Amino acid sequence: MSFRGIVERVLASADVRLDGDRPWDVRVHDPRFFRSAVLRGTLGVGESYVDGWWDCDALDELVARVGRSSADDLLPDWGDAALRLSSRLVNLQSTLRASQVAERHYDLGNAFFREMLGPTMTYSCGYWAEAETLEQAQAAKMDLICRKLGLQEGDRILDIGCGWGSLLRHAAERYGCEGLGISVSAPQIAWAREHSAGLPLRFETLDYRSPDLKGPFHHIVSVGMFEHVGRKNHRVFLARARALLAEGGLLLLHTIGNDHAASDPWLHRYIFPNGELPSTRQLARALQGLFVLEDWHNFRLDYWRTIRVWAERFRSPDPRFTRLWRFYLLSMAGTFKAGGRNQLWQLVLSPHGVADGYRSPR
Repeated sequence: MSFRGIVERVLASADVRLDGDRPWDVRVHDPRFFRSAVLRGTLGVGESYVDGWWDCDALDELVARVGRSSADDLLPDWGDAALRLSSRLVNLQSTLRASQVAERHYDLGNAFFREMLGPTMTYSCGYWAEAETLEQAQAAKMDLICRKLGLQEGDRILDIGCGWGSLLRHAAERYGCEGLGISVSAPQIAWAREHSAGLPLRFETLDYRSPDLKGPFHHIVSVGMFEHVGRKNHRVFLARARALLAEGGLLLLHTIGNDHAASDPWLHRYIFPNGELPSTRQLARALQGLFVLEDWHNFRLDYWRTIRVWAERFRSPDPRFTRLWRFYLLSMAGTFKAGGRNQLWQLVLSPHGVADGYRSPR
């Protein structure tokens, strides 16, 4: 069977046509796309899109359809297999490599992210239960976290991977908390400091493993950072959090999860170097003996809706960079829409179990 025939068979299993007229159909401009897709899997598909070899009007729907079908089982993805092997053999998220994702991704510039994320500068899933705008969804997500932690005035909070500091500002302004935010991205920390003047908050450029990080904290939160920790460091991260957490405190872990793959080769190369999504099994093993699981909340479709807004707001004068980020954003959105792959989890963890029982808000 030809490379084109193989691609047609794969797409047909997802009700996608080559050169069809539906929004999720694939229009091929360069026949080299077929060989690249068959031999190089997601890496070849992504690179050929950026090169302009093919197009699709509804990338997120295309990815969702493929994700819900048997298409993933029809072709071997050697890049994914190699990445799985390397993640088992090498600590891709060692202390020395921790800053690589900041240099490649988060240090693209505060102005760049401000255009896409809006005034909250919150680069994680919003909570859309009662929200109509992205800003409302992000405020609702931050408040949901604060309520899940049961924040009280005077509580001292540690935010591991604090981004631009929005969650700690919310906790300080709405709940009277103080806190420390850490990130490996210096531009993020500079923004957080500048926009938190007058609040009882500190922000430092630190890795969570740094000996300069001292506890205890009443509560600890980590939102959208655990995806950069890696399987070899899951228990290291949780043990470090446990050591920094006061007795009676809670840890809230907000992360994308995926039980099928270590990482996507295209995302690893172009967007999030060394990223690795945790699985349910990995999390359960890492928690054992360190924390009691009080709550596990999944609201994956909220991320599809969040990323769709980011994609609408994203702007760049560079056509190639625009295609690269369009593929990143909309393909990610599609994985959350599909249902069986990427999930969005919030875990609430306690050291010994909440004495009177824990009832999580929604």
